[in-house]
Amino acid sequence: MSKIVVIGAGVGGMATASRLAKAGHKVAIYESSERTGGKCRTEWIDGFAFDTGPSLLTLPAVYKDFFLKTGKRLENVLQISPVDPAFSYHFADGKKVQFSNLAHHKTRAAISAAFGDVAGDDWHKIMRRAERMWSASRVQFVESELRSIFSLLKSKSIFRDLIEIAPFTSLRKLTNRYTDSPYILKIIDRYATYTGSDPRKVPAVLLTIAFVEEAFGAWHLKGGIGKLSEALEQRCRDLGVEIYLNQPVREILHQSEKVSGILLKNGEQISAEIVVTNADSEITYSKLLPNKPKVTRKARRNLAKSKPSLSGFSLLIGLKPDLTGKAQLSHHNVYFPDNYDDEFDAIFMRNEPAPDPAIYICAPKDETMVKNPGEESWFVLVNAPRHEPGIGFDWKKPGVKESYAQLILDKMMERGLDIRERIVLMEIRTPADLEERVNAPGGSIYGTSSNGARSAFLRAKNRSPLAGLYCVGGSAHPGGGLPLVGISAEIVADAIGKA
Repeated sequence: MSKIVVIGAGVGGMATASRLAKAGHKVAIYESSERTGGKCRTEWIDGFAFDTGPSLLTLPAVYKDFFLKTGKRLENVLQISPVDPAFSYHFADGKKVQFSNLAHHKTRAAISAAFGDVAGDDWHKIMRRAERMWSASRVQFVESELRSIFSLLKSKSIFRDLIEIAPFTSLRKLTNRYTDSPYILKIIDRYATYTGSDPRKVPAVLLTIAFVEEAFGAWHLKGGIGKLSEALEQRCRDLGVEIYLNQPVREILHQSEKVSGILLKNGEQISAEIVVTNADSEITYSKLLPNKPKVTRKARRNLAKSKPSLSGFSLLIGLKPDLTGKAQLSHHNVYFPDNYDDEFDAIFMRNEPAPDPAIYICAPKDETMVKNPGEESWFVLVNAPRHEPGIGFDWKKPGVKESYAQLILDKMMERGLDIRERIVLMEIRTPADLEERVNAPGGSIYGTSSNGARSAFLRAKNRSPLAGLYCVGGSAHPGGGLPLVGISAEIVADAIGKA
């Protein structure tokens, strides 16, 4: 059994550490901040709880498998429940539609009622294509270690799968083949933002997210999604993983193109046979390997070619009880602008906040997330450009975040959500804050974006070319989001077990 060091106590780092400890390895995690969980956290502020990272759980089977494989049942450590409706979508012309949880036929009927039978039929066809794409991509592209494009050619069904996946077709183009409904187009476009990407450039295979949401449901954890991080930390400790907080890593040490341990910021050296990095891949290759080993040249070159993902601007709003009943929201709500393309132009081309962005509001129906009955905790999120002073947008300029927060509140009011009189707490979070809090360069939520047909191959591989170094988490294969991060941890643990 090996002595293993994990850099970062995010979801990916803790899930990997638990699996490795269960296999008998001696594992220690070194985390730079004062808490575990990384981006996945539920924060309490003056009596209100907010999911400031992931706000729903999809593909819960990933974590059911994790807990079973490490000696527990998910249901024994977390209270999980379906969110119904899964999403409420609102459009600039006043139309809206609610997607039922785990019920394709109900969602199809709701679309038909809101936008016409043709739109309902179009959605059905799109979901059937998404299901076929999921079947074609799940094993080879998602659940397996993606070492090179040549490894995929060994699959007997590779050519049939490639036809279904349509790697050189964008999500937008594929959707246009199935529908001309502007409402469905906006809903499908939104799935590109799940990876911080542009729907006009992201590969069509991201349509599988729509199928996964519909087929496997949207789920909530009582007390907040951050409860998952707490459960992962406890699983680590129960299995003997040592967790060191407030211990930032300065460098990954190596000799003869093989890792030998880590150097902490305080100067202490920790020897290890294997290092798993849950840090952002850009930080791993550019900062934690300062002497840039030759064997990592290709990995660094691929990251340089990648387009960073977009970031997020959020408002954490605590509300006193609504006595009018006018602002009753679903758990997950999206308010689309009239011109959705301008949002992506603003972020990816003009490097500026969108003047009229899509607004996501998470309003949990969970009494344990507020101190007093009737109060509400709203997490309001809009897509935003990265914090890149000097070359892009500077979120630290005086007055910028305050004025943009007021713009968001104005846009909410235009959509019938005039909540200013009910606000008892409001905290603003910018991409600059995200960069500082969770070491996400520029505040990129998902590391690199999925823009472009080669994006999956430019993402950091789980097995680094530097022997003994492994990459896990949202910036590594297979990508961002709780399900993929959980799968990433399983891939890394299996790869170490087979090494």
